[in-house]
Amino acid sequence: MTTALDTPASALDEHEQNFVADVREHGWFRTAVSGDNTSPIFSFTTGFWLNADHPELLLFSMKGETAHDIFWDLYRDAKADRPLIIGARTPDVFSNAPAYAFPVAKRFYAEYLGWSRWFYGNDNFPCLQIVWPDREGTFPWETGFDPAFADSQPDLTENGWKAALVEQ
Repeated sequence: MTTALDTPASALDEHEQNFVADVREHGWFRTAVSGDNTSPIFSFTTGFWLNADHPELLLFSMKGETAHDIFWDLYRDAKADRPLIIGARTPDVFSNAPAYAFPVAKRFYAEYLGWSRWFYGNDNFPCLQIVWPDREGTFPWETGFDPAFADSQPDLTENGWKAALVEQ
């Protein structure tokens, strides 16, 4: 697989060189994106697919340091051959709440995964959105989900979170 790691440093600007250096040193990089009127803050990874054989990850509405720590734990898990299970409730993401991981539809890559698209040179990498519950442990597709969090994590799946659930 050809990535930005194969590009000579002289062909990269300073930000690209720093990005590539972090992926070389740590195996992955976290990009943090500030929210605006149409989207909440979010973070995503680059390097999981190349270095841990695990889909990249995207997480909405978490402070940068928190998202970074979560991604580090999940990177270590992936390297230890303990990948996230797609579409199933898991206690393996947050220490105090369950989570789900769902595939991000390719139609959202351009809007949400810019640096990963640049790094891989295309959209031929998988990405999972990590979805968290409200304070009562209710997920966005479940009855009773707190409407205060309705805009905190947009659904980036192809056909909706509920359609992406696997039977447990």
